[in-house]
Amino acid sequence: MGIRYYAYAFDADLARQAVDDPHSILSSDPLADAWGLEPHASVGVTTFEQTTPKRDMLYLDKAWRALQSLTRPSPIEAATGSSYRMFEGDVTMHGMGWDPWVRTIVPEEVPAIRDDLCAIDETRVHAWARTWRSPHGADDDAELQYVLDYLRRAQEFLESLADEGRGMVYLIG
Repeated sequence: MGIRYYAYAFDADLARQAVDDPHSILSSDPLADAWGLEPHASVGVTTFEQTTPKRDMLYLDKAWRALQSLTRPSPIEAATGSSYRMFEGDVTMHGMGWDPWVRTIVPEEVPAIRDDLCAIDETRVHAWARTWRSPHGADDDAELQYVLDYLRRAQEFLESLADEGRGMVYLIG
């Protein structure tokens, strides 16, 4: 199935809870939310339509790795306040599985992350894409469109969070 990215929004009054127990904000079955499956079903039919409202959930499929690379600050830049903060992290591999990466971004952090993420335009993505090679073997044009699509989704999600004063908890896993 692969490692995917899921983010869930929370209202400002839940910020303390989100920091103390980020898993309380996350769905118990994010893939079901993203793909339109019945939660926890061992067999089912998918609609491939996200069931959680887009204002409440961001699903980035496997594009998180490319977005992580795109937003990674240079060694002289600080990661704090940059959009990299919403993609930073990786799973911890062990045996036949992994432990997910989970991070809370409180509402006060969202505007700076949004500003940085929304400053990334297609020209910057094209320049970055010249050095990026997908580990999934996609051709360059298909990979570029894939990254641009998910970048736009992430930008729209962050715009919504900032406009509504909300935060997010994300899971890479």
